This record gives sequence, C-alpha cells and structure tokens, in this order.
Amino acid sequence: MIQTDESAVTAAVRRGAGGDRGSRFGWLARRHPLVLATVAVGVIGLALVAAGVAPTALWVVGSYCAAVAAFELWKVARQLFERRWGLDVLAVTAIVSTLLVGEFWASLVIVLMLTGGAALEDFAVERARTALTALLRQTPQTAHRWSGDSFDEIAVDAVGPGDRLQVWPGSSVPVDATLTTDEATFDESALTGESMPVVRVRGEKVPSGAVNGDTVIEVRALATARDSEFQKIVALVEAASNSKAPLVRMADRFAVPFTLVAYAIAAVAWIASGDPVRFAEVLVVATPCPLLIAAPVAFIAGMDRAAKAGIIVRSGGAFEQLARVRTAAFDKTGTLTHGRPEVDKVEPVAPFDSDELLRLVSAVESRSGHVLANAIVTAARERGLHAAPPAGVVEVAGKGLEADVESHRVVVGRRGFASETVTDTVAPPLAAGEMAVYASIDGRPAGRIVLRDETRANAAEAVAAIRTMGVERTMMLTGDGAQTAQYVARRVGIDEVHAALLPGDKVTAIATASPRPLLMVGDGVNDAPVLAAADVGVAMGARGSTAASETADVVVLVDDLGKVVEVMRIARHTIAVASQSIWAGIALSVVLMVIASAGLIPAIVGATLQELVDVATIANGLRAAGRGSRISESAGNDAR
Repeated sequence: MIQTDESAVTAAVRRGAGGDRGSRFGWLARRHPLVLATVAVGVIGLALVAAGVAPTALWVVGSYCAAVAAFELWKVARQLFERRWGLDVLAVTAIVSTLLVGEFWASLVIVLMLTGGAALEDFAVERARTALTALLRQTPQTAHRWSGDSFDEIAVDAVGPGDRLQVWPGSSVPVDATLTTDEATFDESALTGESMPVVRVRGEKVPSGAVNGDTVIEVRALATARDSEFQKIVALVEAASNSKAPLVRMADRFAVPFTLVAYAIAAVAWIASGDPVRFAEVLVVATPCPLLIAAPVAFIAGMDRAAKAGIIVRSGGAFEQLARVRTAAFDKTGTLTHGRPEVDKVEPVAPFDSDELLRLVSAVESRSGHVLANAIVTAARERGLHAAPPAGVVEVAGKGLEADVESHRVVVGRRGFASETVTDTVAPPLAAGEMAVYASIDGRPAGRIVLRDETRANAAEAVAAIRTMGVERTMMLTGDGAQTAQYVARRVGIDEVHAALLPGDKVTAIATASPRPLLMVGDGVNDAPVLAAADVGVAMGARGSTAASETADVVVLVDDLGKVVEVMRIARHTIAVASQSIWAGIALSVVLMVIASAGLIPAIVGATLQELVDVATIANGLRAAGRGSRISESAGNDAR
C-alpha cells in the first residue's frame, strides 16, 4: 500500500497547478494573458493620471476595454450560434454600456472581474491535476519472436498470427496467443480484476496483457496487437471518454433568468429617468462577478480539502456529479476486497496440529515468490512460528515445491500435486472465494491452508453510508464468478451483482443503468473503460493501475474505501457552499440594482461595491475547505 501524508499530497497538487509563485505567474501568462494585461493597463492608467495626463489615461483604458469588449462579443456570438447562453453576455453588455457613457474605469474593473473569474475556474481544475501516466504506456511495446535460430526482439505491431513468441518472467503477453508450454501461471488481474493467479495448460488461450509467472514460456500468436484484448481495452477507454457529455458550468444555469432580470431593471431605470447613464449604472452592479467567482473558489477550497485527505478531484464538474449520485457501482477485487490473499484457516490432518503445519509449510514457501506463498509466510511470521531453512528445494512449475525441513520431507502446492504423493488426501469443497495450498509431510497427508481475499473492514460501513446520501441503487460489476461475487456482495450489503463480465460488458452495464448520475469505484486496467464511461469514476489509485487513475474523475491516493464516502461528503458540502455563494451574490446584486436604478450609485461606486460583494463571495466560498467526518479502515483480512 502506498503511504501518503497531507503535506505530500498537497505539494503534488500544487506542483501540478503551479505551486510556486514563478510557475503560477507563468501559468497565468500562458493560459490567461488578459488578466495580466488588464492589471498592466490599470497600472499604466493610474501612472498617467498621476503624471497629470488624465485624458491620455482614459484613452488608454477605454481603448483597451473596447478591444476586450470586441473580443468577448465575438466569443458571445459564437456561443449564441451554438445555442449556448452564459453569464458572459451580461458582463459584455456591462462593459459596452459603461464605455458608451464614458465610465472607462468602471469598464476596466468589469474586464478584470470577467477575465479573473475565467482564470479562477481554470485554476480550480489545474490545482487538482497530478502527473499520472497514460494508459498507452502500459500497452506492450515489444515481443520476442522466433526467427529460425533464436528469439529476436521486435515491435509488437510486427507480430502476426502464427508467430512463435517467448515471454519472460514478469512480462506481459504481447498479443492474444495460445500457450505452447505444458503449463504456466498468469496474473490476469489487469484484464479481469481477479487477484488469484490463473494456471493455464498447453493449448489454452492466453489474452494479451496477462503477466507471466516466474518461468520462461512460449506462446503462438492468435492475433495482431490491434485485434488483441489489451488494445481493445485501450480503445474502450478512448471511446468512453469521448462519449461523456460535457458538464454545464454551475453558474451558467442561472445565466438566463439573472440576465433577463438585470436587463429589465436597467431598462425600466433608463425609461423612467430618461438617462442612458442609469442603464449602465444598473448593469455595473449587475455584473455577475459573484456568480463567475463563487463556484471556482468553492471548488478550489473543496479540492484542497480533498487533497489533504489523500483524494484528488480532477474538476468542479466531478464535485457536481458526486453531490447528486443516485446509483453506485463497485468493482470487487481491490475495491471491496483488499485484492491480495491472506490465510483464513489452517486445517491440519492428525497427527499434525495447525501451528506445526503452518510452520513447516511456511519454511518451504519462503523459497517461492508466489502470491500465495507470501501470504503463508506472512501468517507464520505474525504468529511467531519459525522453522529451520529448507534444504533440497525442488520446484515444479505451476504445481508446487518439495523440500527438507528439520528432517521432514514437505510437499506443498496444488491438490493434484499433493495427491501424487498422498493418494488418500481428503478435504471438503472450498467455499466461494477460497483457495487452498495442500501439504504432505513425510509422505502423509498433513492438511491444507485456506486463503481468502477478505472484504475491506470498512466496506459494509462505506456502502451503508453511501445509501444515507441519497443513493438508491448499488451494484457490483466484476469479472469473477457468480458464487464468489455473491458472497462478497452479501458481506458488504450490495443488492445487485453482475458477475463474469469482460471490460466491454461492464461499460454496457454502466451505460444502461439508472437512475443517474452514476458513480463507479474500481481499480485495475480492466476498470479503466468503465470508470471513463461512468458519470463520475473513482479510482482506488493507491494500489490500482495507472490506467484507472488516468481515466477516473477522482483518484483515491490512500488505500481506503472510506475515502469514497469522504469525498462524497466533501462534494456535497462544496456544492452547498457554492450554491449559497451564488444565491447570496444574486441577492446582493438585485438589491444594488434596485438602488442603482434610483440613481443613488454612480458607475465607479457600483464597481467598487461589486468588489465588496466579490470579497464576501470569496470568503464564503472558502468555507468549503472546512473539515468533515470520515470512515476509516481498520485492519482486516484479505480473502482469496
């Protein structure tokens, strides 16, 4: 498990968004040059006024504001042509109207708030971005093909059906292939999410992306790289990402009604007074700076709060979706379970007892790098059981090991391997989710050690907490068999199970599920497409694949399912604060518009009052950084 502290996470986030002053300035100059240009024009204008050439200052400020207004008008025209209506329409109108009545300084203040609001919104996204590796970097790039007298390294794209390939220990199978070695063990968790090693024999199909065990094997290619399983997952991620509908900026939902109200008040003030300046004065205080700033500030605060908890939220849109989730879907292995096996039971056969069996078996397994062996050795160490180092170790690939331990000949491994030595081994069927290592000692059946990938200690509590936040439907999507999936679902309180799914099946299940929005929590390469297709995807990034982390909207950096509950609570609080800020800004703007309509607020004074409203909006938005409760995970057992 990756350990993360608050300072490390925050530092990473700040690096991603320009953590020091120099990089922040550079980011602003590249992405939002109009903000710096507006400040520069203001400084130049004030300097000209101080030098006694106020007319020149007004000409500089007015010309700049007119240029910005023309640029913004072009953008607004494009938006309207695309049938999109935002608050920028009202801001541009305010700039133009103040220019027409000669209120150039007020116009400059509006330009600063307009450009600054867009920069804040963009910065909220950049602040949460970290340097995650792309899925494509995990795709096999090379293969070792037989060329007549040796295996030569070639580009994976050069592999064709029928090619004889060699796969080294710990390497991925480059293309879909048939195993030509007698037997081999593969880690296929990247494709199915199943943590258990898969044993395949000669003639069986091996999918691309499966990781070979600890022996050199040979396979025969069945397809090109483009047509293989792993590359199809890459394509699914790209398709799912491109199919996600863009989210509407939160404040834009208030754009049309607020704009119409502002225009109406301004028009009535102009008609009643007969003074066009009154129209500009109303629109100055109606400039939607609080609406443009409220949500970005709250989102920045919420993202910082999440980052300090080890959770990276990529965008404000993710917060909006998290706050309204109605369906929650979960992967099983590595999400609801720990994704690594632990010893669940030691079942000795007389005359051996459980401690003796575990002690001798762990001594033999200490010479193996297998995931089950590591779990057994760890269990023995935790119980304080120690044995002399094994001698005469013999490993039979894919079956098990034999060794001499303290004058005993110990055989451990698969049941079939043990039965070759002990023909009368008797053991009841394993329960769902269980896997066993069998043993014989001095030619006699000694029993078995049962392992399980247990559910996370806080999984049931997390699912229950999610239900209290308005989630109406919970689902499990897994590549595991139905029996194991149902067992885990019962343990954690999930109602609906979809088992034995391929990555494409998961995407289909997500696409047809309702009610929306839908939250998907997963890890592993196989979860990347479904995380991209969900309304909001959460990757358990501490032990999950880079692919899942890259395509998810939210990445949990610490290995704790309770963080999913925590980020949902942070999202709800953040959206509540943003909404309060927006409504407070609307209320204050309406009050100021009514006062301005009576001619009591000159344009420059109105612009200043808007600044005070902005300060209040920012102060309220920062409340999203407040602390909240969380569900922590205590130590628990993994299941096999």
